[in-house]
Amino acid sequence: MIPRCLFIWWLLLAATFASDFKGSQLASLPQPAAGSVIVHGRFHGDIFGFDVDPVGSTGLLAEAVSNRDGTIHSAIETFDQTTGEVLDVFAEKVSQDDFVALGVFGLSTGLVENEHVESLFHVRRRFRTVDLARNRIDARWTPPLDRFHIVNQVKASSAGNAEVAVYAVDVSTAATPIVFSSNLSTNTFGPVIPITDPVFTTEAPPVIAFDDVRNQVILGHDFPSPFIEPPRIGFANLTTGEFSEFEGVGLGVINGIAVDTEDGVLCTDTSFDSGVQFYDLHTLKGTNVLLPGAAQDNSTASGADIAFDPVNKLFLVAQTFANGSLNDGSAIQVYDIAGNFVETIEGLNFQGGFNAFPTHISLHPALRTGFVNGPDLTKSLQSFSY
Repeated sequence: MIPRCLFIWWLLLAATFASDFKGSQLASLPQPAAGSVIVHGRFHGDIFGFDVDPVGSTGLLAEAVSNRDGTIHSAIETFDQTTGEVLDVFAEKVSQDDFVALGVFGLSTGLVENEHVESLFHVRRRFRTVDLARNRIDARWTPPLDRFHIVNQVKASSAGNAEVAVYAVDVSTAATPIVFSSNLSTNTFGPVIPITDPVFTTEAPPVIAFDDVRNQVILGHDFPSPFIEPPRIGFANLTTGEFSEFEGVGLGVINGIAVDTEDGVLCTDTSFDSGVQFYDLHTLKGTNVLLPGAAQDNSTASGADIAFDPVNKLFLVAQTFANGSLNDGSAIQVYDIAGNFVETIEGLNFQGGFNAFPTHISLHPALRTGFVNGPDLTKSLQSFSY
């Protein structure tokens, strides 16, 4: 039998060790802050999409510079996540063409689009994958699109493989967008699923998330109405085409969406009430939490893009006006999968001016670092840690 005094001493020692260990763990985590790494394109043009390799050291971007003679100097480039330096220019044109970086997926696989102008109303779109590990343009990607459908969003699989979900808008009078899945490495495609529900085809396109565990695209939208209504969330099965929807919590347009497929948690944010929502995908029950500053000015404090970190189980929500203030720059608000506020990343600026591409958060979860638009909204990217 252990003497009582020895037992108490042992408990105190264990508690001290645990406290020191926890303290050392916290000390080793990066502090939430804007970083000093700023990325510009090689030619200092407008950035037409970007992403970082979540398992590597490079990033991908497209840029375009308008010339005085009416031509466009466009390029696809890679950059170093540590220094921000442009590493290579894969493709470069001076013409009416431009390039778009659609993202990085799977094991260091980038996807880019070339928009080739053949006439005033005829643009031919071609797609290639980029092998970021080998630093080279790779294979063709040939999605099942007619001339009326344009790729609007491509979302990655949570499993870290080459599976993606694609949303394409319809620019014809039919206004019937489509979704489908694809494997980028094999250039294969699932069934093309038309979205016909008018709730999801009216006004701006919905934002989407890819739930590869349940093989579905999740669409976040508003309810087309002259009044402020709760948003609508839709589910399109990528095998059967079955479509369902439900009324969400919060008020206004859904600006951002991300999903934790392993734990079955969906995160969205809404424009009017500046809320961020957390749904259980099994029960479809949701809770609405107001973003910092929402009590002062609802719409000014609203969120934008949402990124999910599957390693640390965190949702990162872009807030264009930090704390709802027009004078405090931008911020990223961080939440855990239970909807608890974790921290604020301050010192960012992704507001003001005109950008053809919405704010985007790109993460390297293992390093707890990322990049977001700014401080020049259209021409630069800024690093951050969390």
